Amino acid sequence: MAVGIGTFMSALDGSVVNTILPVIRTYFSSDVAGVEWTVVVYLLVVSSLLLSFGRLGDLRGHKGIYVWGFVIFVAASAACGLAPSVGFLVAARGVQAIGAAMLFANAPAILTKSFPPSQRGQALGMQGTMTYLGLTVGPSLGGWLAQSFGWRAVFYINVPVGLLGFLLSILYVEAEKPDTAHAERFDAVGALLFAVGLFALLLALNEGHDWGWTSPAVLGCLVAAVALLGTFLWLENRQAAPMLDLSLFRVRVFSAATASAILNYICVYFVIFLMPFYLIQGRNLGPAEAGLYLTAQPIIMAIVAPISGSLSDRMGSRLLSTLGMLILAIGLIVLSRLGPATPASLTVAGLALAGLGTGIFVSPNTSALLGSAPRQRQGIASGILATARNVGMVLGVGLAGAILTTFTAAGGDAMLFSAIPTAFVVASGLGVVGMVVSSVRGNAATAQH
Repeated sequence: MAVGIGTFMSALDGSVVNTILPVIRTYFSSDVAGVEWTVVVYLLVVSSLLLSFGRLGDLRGHKGIYVWGFVIFVAASAACGLAPSVGFLVAARGVQAIGAAMLFANAPAILTKSFPPSQRGQALGMQGTMTYLGLTVGPSLGGWLAQSFGWRAVFYINVPVGLLGFLLSILYVEAEKPDTAHAERFDAVGALLFAVGLFALLLALNEGHDWGWTSPAVLGCLVAAVALLGTFLWLENRQAAPMLDLSLFRVRVFSAATASAILNYICVYFVIFLMPFYLIQGRNLGPAEAGLYLTAQPIIMAIVAPISGSLSDRMGSRLLSTLGMLILAIGLIVLSRLGPATPASLTVAGLALAGLGTGIFVSPNTSALLGSAPRQRQGIASGILATARNVGMVLGVGLAGAILTTFTAAGGDAMLFSAIPTAFVVASGLGVVGMVVSSVRGNAATAQH
């Protein structure tokens, strides 16, 4: 429960604010670009700090970092609710993202160290369910809270929930004793290079379709990202206690699980990004009715993920994760058939298949990734897993947005029913690649045990 609350809350806030952007814009009489940064800054800061906080968890103990994550997240959420201006809200969201990164980066490591291998998949399956539920129910929950109680309630709701998670963590998450005899130093230079480099990369990918892919700003960010991340990798190869232990990627299970996780999240975010356009703009449904359709995916996933995790504890991870990516690809093919008169049953079937595939995939893949990392590297592995999720999220939205804007720029909204099927065909191809990657990786060795 302690890990589930932290996971759900920090994932929820990555998507919940999208729904209330128009309300915030009207309230503060702000321009669109200013308000959008309340979403962008959260995503960029979280992604940039995940690896650092995972590494700190390895060195200082995961419980301490996790508990302080709740403190920062709750305080920043209250500040967001009290925000007197857009600038203050953006700054508070940046601080909120620091707390979210502390929670995200350490949650899987806490579970992996708290449960034996025979229960690891089941525990991680439940945590995966909370992650996807937070990411997918955010828009509908945010809309309801804003409509019923005002936009500030979207942030205030985090305060009691976060305090509950804080108390549960204090009481029930086991404290670790760092190995002082073999203590390693925190690689501050590597942490800075990675954070700034990844920030620049994700900023370019996130804003490319708005700023223009060949604009000086985007090209400058990409050049800076390549230089900084390249320097980071060069430095890590020469560090005795690296921020990112590159030897992890020499383990085929670990590297393949990381790659397939990125591909899975790209596919999922094609669905999350495109389906509201199809349902609301293309089919003229109201937000409430569209939200009802969209619940098909997370409901199926929430049911299936713990079951798949339990099965992976008994039969290994490779078959289940491969099957999950295959079903996800089939669901995306079904969604590529969407048109102006598609029956509701086909729309729901495509979303349900996508949810089923994701639910089957996520727990075994997470278990394989963490199970192939040594015990003293669980924080780094957790940080890599969370970074893979956020990179996949940005790539999914960026690619889907690029396809959508390319078509609509050429023919206006009339091209919506050409853009969305094309995008889902591309996503299904990525799903097939993910299936192949999962199928050739092997099962995880329980390195930490």
